[in-house]
Amino acid sequence: MKKIRAAVVGYGNIGRYALQALESAPDFEVAGIVRRQGAENKPQELEQYAVVSDIRELNDLDVAILATPTRSCEEYARQILPLGINTVDSFDIHTLISDYRKTLMELNKQTNTVSVIAAGWDPGSDSIVRTLMQALAPKGLTYTNFGPGMSMGHSVCVRSKQGVKNALSMTIPLGEGIHRRMVYVELEPGASLEQVTADIKADPYFANDETHVMQVESVDDLRDMGHGVNLVRKGVSGQTHSQRMEFNMQINNPALTGQVLVAVARASMRQQPGCYTMIELPVVDLLPGDREEHIAHLV
Repeated sequence: MKKIRAAVVGYGNIGRYALQALESAPDFEVAGIVRRQGAENKPQELEQYAVVSDIRELNDLDVAILATPTRSCEEYARQILPLGINTVDSFDIHTLISDYRKTLMELNKQTNTVSVIAAGWDPGSDSIVRTLMQALAPKGLTYTNFGPGMSMGHSVCVRSKQGVKNALSMTIPLGEGIHRRMVYVELEPGASLEQVTADIKADPYFANDETHVMQVESVDDLRDMGHGVNLVRKGVSGQTHSQRMEFNMQINNPALTGQVLVAVARASMRQQPGCYTMIELPVVDLLPGDREEHIAHLV
């Protein structure tokens, strides 16, 4: 059976782990890595792969895994989809996902391609769990409690602010779906902590949470990529009250995101043209191999 040819676009934390997941997948072939600097200062672990600055330098691509900052996802998708290549990404600004989906849907239909967006662990795999919980207890409340742990999207957001040299955003659960954001920043010379704090708190990533910003000498001395989630729903099944369900996960943040991106890259090859979130995909399509065998073993 022909293997799926995938390119990893971006080679930061998520890109590295996405490559590891591709290397471990029996049904994928790594077509190459797309980096802004191309093959310049090519890391040793990429020696066996084509490393380019433009995805058009790679041949016979089926899908591009966009391991890029959230706010760059649409830009890259708009460049890649007209080439007839599927895209998957981990876009993670919850309030903008619906609009982003509508935008790409039109382009997917025009280019006869598939995109799977917001495919990390939250949004992403947690979204599937929340959907299942709500189906099991249609009336009720679901609480998503993150952490404690490092948020990649929030950290990247802070690093983009003027005056910030390096940053780490930690998510601290307060219970019932309420969180505190603890942000640690290294500042550029002459930068104002007061102005940086104001810029961070005004960003949609942070606007709805209690946020504390602290200046530190070294962000790297604080960095830990561990994260986690506790999902709880208490509700009503039919007319029966007090139905309670819970899901817990402790993870390496970028490693799980990279794995999810590879799973949805596989699923993208099994969908009709269009733009999808993970709750719209048949979960069996995330797995390699024969559907009938999975049904026999997992149902």
